[in-house]
Formats: sequence, C-alpha cells, structure tokens
Amino acid sequence: MHLNRLLLSFALFIFWCEGLAQRLATIELDLQKPLRGLSIPARLDVDAITFQSDSMLTLTEIQGTKRIPVPFQIENKGHRTLYWMVSSDNDKVKKRVYELSVAKGSAAKNSNAVAAVIKDGTLLIQAKEKKLLQYNFKTVYPPTGIDTAFKRSAFIHPLWTPTGKVLTRIQPPDHYHHYGIWNPWTHVLFEGDTVDFWNIRGRKGTVRFGKFVSVTEGPVYAEFEALHEHVAFKNGAEKVALNELQTVRVYRLENDQDNYLVDITIQLNCASPSPFLILEYRYAGLGWRATEKWNKNNSQVLTSEGMTRKGADGSRAKWVVIQGELDDEAGGAVMMSHPSNYNHPEPLRIWPEDSNGGEMFAMFAPTKTTDWMLVPGKTYVLKYRFHVFSGQFSGEKAESSWEYFGRPPKVTVKMN
Repeated sequence: MHLNRLLLSFALFIFWCEGLAQRLATIELDLQKPLRGLSIPARLDVDAITFQSDSMLTLTEIQGTKRIPVPFQIENKGHRTLYWMVSSDNDKVKKRVYELSVAKGSAAKNSNAVAAVIKDGTLLIQAKEKKLLQYNFKTVYPPTGIDTAFKRSAFIHPLWTPTGKVLTRIQPPDHYHHYGIWNPWTHVLFEGDTVDFWNIRGRKGTVRFGKFVSVTEGPVYAEFEALHEHVAFKNGAEKVALNELQTVRVYRLENDQDNYLVDITIQLNCASPSPFLILEYRYAGLGWRATEKWNKNNSQVLTSEGMTRKGADGSRAKWVVIQGELDDEAGGAVMMSHPSNYNHPEPLRIWPEDSNGGEMFAMFAPTKTTDWMLVPGKTYVLKYRFHVFSGQFSGEKAESSWEYFGRPPKVTVKMN
C-alpha cells in the first residue's frame, strides 16, 4: 500500500511538471556568418507552431545541461512573430538551440527592457536609464530671427551612443533645414509642378507628423509607427501628395553592450489619384546630419565597397560606417540599406572633405541615378538599419551586421 501511494505521488508529480511547462517545439538557429561579439535579432513564426496565448509561452536556450530563460517579444499584426536577441563571444558556435514551451499556471514574465516615453512633443526610447533615440512629433521652429519656413516635425534627434554621446544635429546655420535623421524627397513631379520637400525655405513643400498609429515597448524592443504627410503647397493651398508610414524599432541594449540596433522602415503610398514621380537628383531620401563635433580631421567614412570619405560620394554601398571623436571618446553608426530597397546597392551622398568646413552629412539616395515612379494603389517599402556604437567599429563588424540584416539567420523548427 505504501509503495502504491509513492507511485501514485510520483505519477502526480510528473503530471504536474508536464502540465506546468509543456515543450511545443525545438528551434535550431544557424549562424552561418561570424557575429564578432555583436547581438542580432532573430524571429520565429509563432502561429505556425501554436495558437496558445502569448502569456503562456516561454523560450529557453539549451546549452549542454544548461537551460537559460530567454526574454522575447511577440509582434501581432494579424499574424504573430516572436523576436529575441542572439549574441555570441564564440564564433565557433554555429548553431543555437532553443525550446518553445507552454507554461500552464504562472508563465515567465518579461520586463520592459526598452521603454517608449511620450512627453512635451517628443517620444523618447530608452533602455533602463540610458537614452537611445528621440523622435520629435511636435513642430520645432528655427531660432529667433530665422525664417519660420524652416520649421519641421517628424524627425529623429538626438540619436545617442550607448555612452550618451549625441550623433545628430538640427538646424545648423549652414543648413537650417537639416533635422537629425529625416527623409524628404527633393525633386518631385506632382500634378504638373516640380515640388521640393527637402529645401523647405522655398515653400514648395514639407513633411509633417500626422499621427501615431502605434507605440510599443517590451523586453526586446520599443517601436513606434508614425504617419508622415508629404505636403505640396500650390497657389496658397495645401495638398497631401504622399502618405508615409514610418516604423522605428530600437532593440534592447544589454548592460555591458557598446552597440545597439535601430530599424527604420518606410512605407510610401500616393495620397491622391495623382502619381508621385521622384526625379533623379543628387540628394534625396534618408539623411543624417551628424554632430557638430566632427570634422574632416577627426571623423572617418568607410563603405562596404572599401571607399573612404575621399571617394564615397556618388558610390554605391550596402553599408557605410560613419565614426569619429566625441570629446574624450569615440563613437558612430553604421547605416545599412536592405537588399530589397529600390536601386540597391544604393548611391551615397557623402559631403566631401572640403565641403561645409569638413562637417559630416551622409545619406542613402536611391534616386541619385534614376527616377522612381510611385503610382496610386501600390505600397513602396524602404528598409534601413543603424548599428549605433561607442568606440570604434571595423569593416568586418559592419559586414557581419549587414549580413544578418539583409539575410536573417535560418530558423529550423522541430515540432514535439
């Protein structure tokens, strides 16, 4: 009788354990390229595995006999995608193994490691106490005495390094229309007129914040989706010529990490029955006016094709590293263009060393060499990534980071 009770108790214990956490699938992640100590996001189609509630799921990494809980975040836009971060100091490890389980009862909880705070016309993304990126949705006016035509909303500034150094600049006296990281088109044929959305002093057009579509924060990333209106001015009237949904996602920053990722996705749709023809021009698109601390003597440029600042302007690239001295340290960012982008590898606009006192301006300009016709009823997408860092960043690191941006790691799912 005593033995039967023990067997029954053991059986109940096993049943309880299985009920507490039931493995749904084993996930294998192939790392074909070296990570070089960097962290990258990985993603998984959850709905292909289970329809269990998000709050019931747990993700665990298997390292030999070790089982390590992994923070994750699920994006649900009609279809669920699970995201988590992968890092490695050992590039000999080519495969990572995880288990996705359902926990009945009390599921593991993930804290908001990356937060989005809206205050005073700005949206601030921060990791714990570290400020990473600020988006300005309230209109910012130029300094007193400067033409108010230079006012602007819907731009990123500041962008900070992990150690808190500012990488962007707005309203510099040489170009009051420069706003940190922003993306107007310069030479557009719209309803019979050529409209300039970049050089806003001419009062031909501008880009402004419309509304937030969503704001998200969580254990892996914070993100906002903002509607931008590309407005044409004609005969004293305004007309929205192009709608842009800009999604900015900032991935988590570990406590000891000296780099982090920012993804910018731009979706473009004609706002009227009229087409939007972006004409070939030497600059237009996603621009970055860099910190005033940089000049030709203390900053460097390196492209995926091996170009430095002397030859980068007008060349094509998958990525470009912009870095330099920031007071008593160094920092910068890698700008990356996704392989699916129009006219990829994209032409670059990089100010030559003898331009504007040697200050730094960099951009991907997909229409630098060709026109781009946007027609009503279609959606056009551009994807960019900024790998922001403190210290120095090598070309080898930039190439590894771009490889996992352009070609995410392969995920194999084995159902249990």
